[in-house]
Amino acid sequence: METRINLGDPNNGQNLVTVQKKQTVEVLYVDITNYNPKVQFIICCSAVFVIFLLYGYLQELIFTLDGFKPYGWYLTLVQFILYSIFSCIECTITKTERRIPLKAYIFLAMLTLGTMGFSNSSLAYLNYPTQVIFKCCKLIPVMIGSIVIQHKRYNIIDFSAAISMCIGLSLFTLADSQLSPNFNIFGVIMISSALVCDALIGNYQEKWMKKYNASNREVILFSYSLGFLYLFVIMLFSGSLWSGIVFCYDKPHIYGYAFLFSTTGYLGVQVVLSLVRTCGALTAVTVTTSRKALSIVISFIFFAKPFTIQYFWAGLLVIFGIYLNLLSKNQKNLCKSNFFHNIVRRFTPKSHLKSFTTTV
Repeated sequence: METRINLGDPNNGQNLVTVQKKQTVEVLYVDITNYNPKVQFIICCSAVFVIFLLYGYLQELIFTLDGFKPYGWYLTLVQFILYSIFSCIECTITKTERRIPLKAYIFLAMLTLGTMGFSNSSLAYLNYPTQVIFKCCKLIPVMIGSIVIQHKRYNIIDFSAAISMCIGLSLFTLADSQLSPNFNIFGVIMISSALVCDALIGNYQEKWMKKYNASNREVILFSYSLGFLYLFVIMLFSGSLWSGIVFCYDKPHIYGYAFLFSTTGYLGVQVVLSLVRTCGALTAVTVTTSRKALSIVISFIFFAKPFTIQYFWAGLLVIFGIYLNLLSKNQKNLCKSNFFHNIVRRFTPKSHLKSFTTTV
């Protein structure tokens, strides 16, 4: 934690002390707080791609196991148990205390359960590429959530980037339906519900983490432990808990896959939270959406599926959307830089300089 102290101006008799704390940023337990924002962004992006590509592979592998598709909620329960254990160990070692109010976590846990539970369970009704495509469409809901919840403003390039990525990724759905139709309206409803939760959870995490300076491990511990309690009670009374235990009893290798799946997911959640903390919810979703596009490619490589040229054109639209998003951020950084102002001063008449500088 970096602390900056301003003692005021001695000439004016100011003795006020202002303390400005810089939030600690960690990626896979490595402190990157002292790196500049660009390096932090590159590190977070690299970690997101590596971890979640493995996460996506394991998820599809589990649901290709014979007879496992109806047990998506049971996998979510196991995932929540392991997330809670991992984060509890971390919080105990680091002596982390809760900073965000409990009533906020009650709501955040519901969103977390909806995001992961509906996403996992939708694979019983949709194939993996189609599920990923629907999840990628959360770019626009997250942007809307940022505007409504945090009162953020985005320019036309940001909106164009989100729309371009969603259109391109949606074309994957059309191509997939033409080659191997496997759609079920219930699966579409479930993945759409996950999108609604996704649109809310990133913005609320960003808002509360910044407001209370809460750590990643704290957010994970209370979100997933409360989510586990919700899901455990629901599955216990519905009878699906016992059926999941019986199914996996004779197949212990499923728990091995689930452990690796949960471990990569836990590490990935921490990286995404760091990305949310440093760059915001929209940037985090843009990066994870790009990762999903690559996950689809890997899915076609490791799991046999038909291919059409429409996938290629859809991929180009996704890349174009990513380019627009980066272009928008570069323009914003350019407007803030001293270099830009020096160029303005050099080529702008002095009579117009003051008004121009005020406008910028």
